[in-house]
Amino acid sequence: MTEAMDLDSPPPTSTTSLPKPKTSKPLLTTLTLPTPPFSYANLTRLTPSPSTTQQQLDPLLLKSYLTSALSQFLGQTGAAIPIDILQVGPASSWVRLPRPDLAAFTAAIASFSGLNNGKEKLVLRVEAAGDFLGALVDRGEEREIWGK
Repeated sequence: MTEAMDLDSPPPTSTTSLPKPKTSKPLLTTLTLPTPPFSYANLTRLTPSPSTTQQQLDPLLLKSYLTSALSQFLGQTGAAIPIDILQVGPASSWVRLPRPDLAAFTAAIASFSGLNNGKEKLVLRVEAAGDFLGALVDRGEEREIWGK
């Protein structure tokens, strides 16, 4: 006859143990960040002359500017690039777009001559662009701290 096993008791353990490996070098670890799906761009407003009164930059005007620049540079393909407007300020704005389209986006903004509404001309410049928003924000604050 077989003995009944007690289910509440822990399993038997071995009394022999393996020797611990002797390492004198520290253990190095690596971490690979996955490729982010989006890129971010900081756009600043360039004013032709300080005496002109500036039209307030709003999300609709910014979207119109970006669509015009992209469609002039890439045609309907450029106009179809999805752009999320994250923040619009009086002097700078933040946008998010798909990572593969960042190079075409920066080229389109850099080559666009601007929008003219009769009174003034709106011209934007790409101040910073990259895959990680935190690094871009810190770069701008670093520039303010060091006055560059």
